[in-house]
Amino acid sequence: MQNSDAASPLAPEWLAVPEDVNALHAPMWAEDVQRTDDGELAIDGVPVSELKAQFGTPLFVMSEGDFRARARSFKDAFDAAFDDICGGVDVYYAGKSFLCTAVANWVAQEGLRLDTCSGGELAVAARAGISGANLGLHGNNKSDAEINRALDMKLGRIVVDSLDELERVAKIASGRGETAKVMLRLTPGVHAHTHEFIATAHEDQKFGLSMAEDSTEAVGLSAAEEAVAAATSYPNVELLGLHCHIGSQIFEPDGFAVAAEKLLGFLAAMQEKYSIVLPELDLGGGYGIAYTPADTPRPPAEIAQAMAAVVRSKCAELGITSPRISIEPGRAIVGTSTFTLYEVGTLKTVRVDAPVDADGKENVTFPRRYVSVDGGMSDNARPVLYDADYSAIIASRASDAVPQLSRVVGKHCESGDIVVRDVYLPEDVAAGDLLAVPGTGAYCWALSSNYNYLARPGVVAVRDGSARLIVRGETEEDLLNRDMGVANV
Repeated sequence: MQNSDAASPLAPEWLAVPEDVNALHAPMWAEDVQRTDDGELAIDGVPVSELKAQFGTPLFVMSEGDFRARARSFKDAFDAAFDDICGGVDVYYAGKSFLCTAVANWVAQEGLRLDTCSGGELAVAARAGISGANLGLHGNNKSDAEINRALDMKLGRIVVDSLDELERVAKIASGRGETAKVMLRLTPGVHAHTHEFIATAHEDQKFGLSMAEDSTEAVGLSAAEEAVAAATSYPNVELLGLHCHIGSQIFEPDGFAVAAEKLLGFLAAMQEKYSIVLPELDLGGGYGIAYTPADTPRPPAEIAQAMAAVVRSKCAELGITSPRISIEPGRAIVGTSTFTLYEVGTLKTVRVDAPVDADGKENVTFPRRYVSVDGGMSDNARPVLYDADYSAIIASRASDAVPQLSRVVGKHCESGDIVVRDVYLPEDVAAGDLLAVPGTGAYCWALSSNYNYLARPGVVAVRDGSARLIVRGETEEDLLNRDMGVANV
């Protein structure tokens, strides 16, 4: 038998046995999350037991102060780093990571702009009163209705993803007698060290215009250059500049540097060949956060300074004036601001074969405990979509028990319904305990579903010791109201 406090051969190499199962690994949590004197987790002084009693579980719990501070840190760091190059940076919060009207207002109040990628996200921005000049619209397949809405709202930019879409935007703008402000999304072919489904700058994927010379039927032209030539020929299109996004959850700055160099080189070549000056360059987002103790995110100032150094030197080498730079952080602002609160239900322990134990013995079985909670893949689809790793702690109390390798799972009828694949939780975790999973602000609520007819959780914002709902949790009545068979009974 394995000692409960020893490392399990079933655990991944990066997962260490914690010295203290109650300790919070600071990079994974909002700054105002702490344990109270009696061991309970609290956010800005509000204990999780109070949140459970008032709002129920599962529940997304967001620190408004932490969100605002991270938004300001990106704006301040990039403005300072690029001040001598282009007078600062336009920071667009990537609304796809998490968006509601409250968050849209925080973004505007902290001096950021907002990036959207659908008519629905534009509707949220409009409801929040965000000026169209401070909005951008992404998407690889924008509908005519979405393009018309963007023009109705006088958006500051429409990021065009293909030659077909460029033609459609030009046609719609012409029919309205208006001018569409356009950026071209390019795929620079930069490899980002991330999951295949969230790496977005390689050739074989749906986003962007290829910079490869053989990517179009036009002899000697890349799809990117053909789009530049076409955009400049449309009287109802104002070509603002270029855009790229190399992927998500990226920790190393190398990919950003290579992408910046390639796009600046392309911008200079277009300036020389077509005698046009493109005033803007968007270098996207994708900055990683800490989901587990193995993750090492970089502070915004370090990212900003590294990117500014590349832009500064490359523009000097090319002999061009730097375009106005913009970036699009989403996860890096909202991800760590939020944790998901669950209640523990059933527990079971299984025996799993391990190839070899610590003493070299073969075919030894080891225990893995399954801890079931009252949510799952309907409120966090990332583990099943991307093999994403998360962590968890017991939140309703402190524990003196030894750590035991555990797997936190949901209540859905799927074997892949895993919330946290591997984590050491105290041996005495029991039904009724509250668990907190950090780093769930980005792409968890946004990807949530009603699988198995579970109602989607609410989102609570905590500030100055007070909690309020910013997104109401669904009820069964909400779900049934959309069922026309029920409605007609």
